[in-house]
Amino acid sequence: MSEKNILSSNPWRSDGSLRHLLTLEGLSRPLLETLLERSAHYSAPLSVPAARSNALIGKTVALMFAEPSTRTRVSFELAARRLGADVINIEVQLSSRLKGESVLDTVATLESMHVDAFVLRDSDASIPEMVAKHVAPSVSVISGGAGSLSHPTQGLLDALTVRQHRGRIEGLTIAIVGDVKHSRVARSAAQIFTALGAGEVRLVAPVGLMPDEAEFAGCSRFTNLDRGISDCDVVMMLRIQKERMTAAAIPDEARYFQEWGLTRERLQRAKPGALVMHPQPMNRGVEIASDVADGPQSVIRDQVRNGVAVRMAVLETLLAGR
Repeated sequence: MSEKNILSSNPWRSDGSLRHLLTLEGLSRPLLETLLERSAHYSAPLSVPAARSNALIGKTVALMFAEPSTRTRVSFELAARRLGADVINIEVQLSSRLKGESVLDTVATLESMHVDAFVLRDSDASIPEMVAKHVAPSVSVISGGAGSLSHPTQGLLDALTVRQHRGRIEGLTIAIVGDVKHSRVARSAAQIFTALGAGEVRLVAPVGLMPDEAEFAGCSRFTNLDRGISDCDVVMMLRIQKERMTAAAIPDEARYFQEWGLTRERLQRAKPGALVMHPQPMNRGVEIASDVADGPQSVIRDQVRNGVAVRMAVLETLLAGR
């Protein structure tokens, strides 16, 4: 089964409320805007105490991450706790799965302990979908990142960040730059920016890191960084992995930075005051210069802060907003 055909499970309850969040694809613009508005309610500046609620008192959220994660896992944990939920972290590398127990058996065991929601990250993009198909009707599943296919809460926090700084997404020109082909972040970002009416979503990547033509319908494509970010309102850089450079016919990090790194000089090709984004972790001096990552146009730290707010809104919507 190809990754693009994996996420086919029905995310809805019989009453029409959202039960699972595995992808942003197919979600209506009104629902996405409702999630963003609720996220904005929980998004507090660092100068004031973090927003809290009792909406999920009595609920239990299990975090099952089979891939390394700092921002996503910690922000989901903070989100659940700030809503009053109990949280359990399952270290997959140390769990019974390592001993041969199947994912579904592990989930069934936790269900028996009255877990209400599972947040899953796995390199196998089929895992969240498979779990969603087998959990009890009262249980919700949220993708914390599925292979290279989907990262829905990242897409939501990216959209929230743009809306906070620009007031809208409609009509904006947004460039997604780097290893688009292997990026779940790029896929979810393109889905939500398109759904919310972006004027143009650009994929900017070396030929070897550009996705197939059948993917990213409606997005324009550029294989030159300077042309790709020209007159853009938002420039979103993606992390490049060393093993991907070979596919892009780039021999080393210095060469990649020379051809594809976002510098202050290059950023001047975008619109004045264009937002600079990055999902992190960053390779400074590879895909982005430090003075750009830390510069006045960077909203990277706001993305991190908004991650907690978005995940609070998602957990509340799935578990308390039935």
